[in-house]
Amino acid sequence: MIVKKKNKILTIFKRMLLVMLSAVLIWIGFHHVMKLVEQHKYPAIGQYVQIENQRMHVYTKGNGPNTIVLFSGLGTASPVLDFEPLINEMSKHNRVVVLEPFGYGWSDKTDRKRTVEHIVEELRSALKQLNIKGPYVLMPHSASGIYTMYYAHEYPEEVKAVVGIDATLPAALAYFNESPPSIPDYMKYAEPSGLARLAVTLDGSDYLPLASEGAYSDENLAMTKAMTAWNSYNKNIVQEASELDDNVRKTAQMSFPSDMPVLFFTRDDGRVSEDGKSHSSFLQTQLTEHPSSTIFPLKGHHYLHWTKYKEMSEVVLRFMKDIEDQ
Repeated sequence: MIVKKKNKILTIFKRMLLVMLSAVLIWIGFHHVMKLVEQHKYPAIGQYVQIENQRMHVYTKGNGPNTIVLFSGLGTASPVLDFEPLINEMSKHNRVVVLEPFGYGWSDKTDRKRTVEHIVEELRSALKQLNIKGPYVLMPHSASGIYTMYYAHEYPEEVKAVVGIDATLPAALAYFNESPPSIPDYMKYAEPSGLARLAVTLDGSDYLPLASEGAYSDENLAMTKAMTAWNSYNKNIVQEASELDDNVRKTAQMSFPSDMPVLFFTRDDGRVSEDGKSHSSFLQTQLTEHPSSTIFPLKGHHYLHWTKYKEMSEVVLRFMKDIEDQ
């Protein structure tokens, strides 16, 4: 009797396991089918360039005396969609370029290591292939401040100015005695397994910009959800996170050329550490000798461009005019 009962329990357990496994496989298949459907529904809005046999997506808008190149922060599903309100404002007076690195937006994924050298080399190659001439105004958000520092230090003749959007600069980690963010390696399976889609399906609002109504179109938000399911924690983003420590080490002693104008948008959150350090006090150490160099605090989220895009565009316009008047 006891043996029969044990066998019955074991049979039930096996069936439950089989049902669960079947559900997982069905979801993975559904995810990949939906990905194909969405990629057909939402084709790239910019143009592609070939780099190392992979396609990189580049979007440009507007004309003007300055070419502003936007770099996104780590893990942004689609830089083009994320920066859209800021692009629309700044492109009224300037040419705005958004480069989507490999693993981001509509760009392909790559097997190349996400070292600072490779990333900057790829971005420069895309600009040159499209005959987008410098010198550029580099505008990095968050972790891409590391790549901008390398770019400006190694190729100063290609950089007219730097405008940071709450940018993470290499020396900041040592200044605040912090470690770079990390992503566990196993997270690279979140996209191919459909886990990223599941997360978006359960609560899509967590993956959308925290902006006022109308800042982002319904189509933009729908595409952002879809691309979050395609790109979240993909192998390139996870590998980029794992390289952050080394990329910071390579650039920590670099600085912007003393005659290069820099503008730093930073969060005005009022936070000061026990030893009196703040975002603003750190950025004071990164200002150059150019008379136009300055810090501009803004109230808002780390993604300042979600809500402050109009004000930022106006400040950048004044900043560039001030540079020209020097």
